[in-house]
Amino acid sequence: MTGPTLYPLRLTVPVKHHVFGGHAIAHRLGKRGIPDWSVAETWECSDVDGNNGQVTNGPLAGRSLRQLVNEHPKELMGAGWSGEFFPVLTKFIDGAGTLPVHLHADDEAARRLEGQPNGKTEAWHILDAAPGATALCGVEDGITAGQLRAALESQDFDAVLRRLPVRAGETIYVPGGTLHSFGPDTVIYEIEQTSDIQQHAMRRHMEDGSPVADDEFSANLDMLMQEAQLNSRPDFVPGLALPCGEAVGRVFLCAGPYFALERWRVGTSGPLLRAFATAQILTNLGSPITVRSGRRSEELGRAQTLLLPAVCGEVEIRGPADVLFGYLPDLDRDVVGPLADAGYPSHLIETLGVV
Repeated sequence: MTGPTLYPLRLTVPVKHHVFGGHAIAHRLGKRGIPDWSVAETWECSDVDGNNGQVTNGPLAGRSLRQLVNEHPKELMGAGWSGEFFPVLTKFIDGAGTLPVHLHADDEAARRLEGQPNGKTEAWHILDAAPGATALCGVEDGITAGQLRAALESQDFDAVLRRLPVRAGETIYVPGGTLHSFGPDTVIYEIEQTSDIQQHAMRRHMEDGSPVADDEFSANLDMLMQEAQLNSRPDFVPGLALPCGEAVGRVFLCAGPYFALERWRVGTSGPLLRAFATAQILTNLGSPITVRSGRRSEELGRAQTLLLPAVCGEVEIRGPADVLFGYLPDLDRDVVGPLADAGYPSHLIETLGVV
């Protein structure tokens, strides 16, 4: 395709009205332009089939993210990347109620059992949580497959799954195959592989709360047990801070081969300046900001997202600002190198995920 070079992109945001949702994405995070009724998820940057983001600004308005991946792979993702779809998916999730206990296949199981090109490893960055909030994540040590299956059949999740305390500001990296759930009264930012595969262990559908028939429930558990990784037991971490000057704070929240997530805060005495070599999903957690990148400026409201193509190369944000950057990393260049140079030992860097 010939035509305009890439620039900071606004995308349409699919909205999901699952039964566990509420009003926190609008009322607590301040996101505008979403329905007034209960919202469980907003897919901030998505190239999932059937939920592909569409560009809404500039000369490329109306084109899908999938089209840009196919027509501008180097400009969008950087030198050396190849693929058929944008590899990273990000969401806000409102766990006003409790999410269903479920898992997502890892890459191997997704290809072998579901005919999908990849699985779904994910991470949750906790934005808000009520005192005493918890999450289920991973199977307790020593639990056998038979014990797990029996507990899931009886819906006795605490008998076999780890219940972890949830605190705002912490992050957990959840490998594919890990049984999990969170809520109630928990709001997260989720970053993950581009996929919508999942296997549920619940007696009701999350879309509308209708009962799951016995034969469907049994089939769900059959597939779930084939995909479950009983040795996956991730934990929440506070992240690793990297000095960036007196007025700028930078924290690595999670990192692995599929994605990395950083949180940057900047005061009024200096700008946030960030150079990059791969596409950046920039999400604003604070007050409205002005984003300058690729010779363009965009106003970004609360809980809004921009996709910054690799060709833009750098971004400047004047403070005060509180933002997230999600991206597909070169782990040595983007994560391990900077943190090792700052004095972090390898065992601490490894707490961010699979590094």
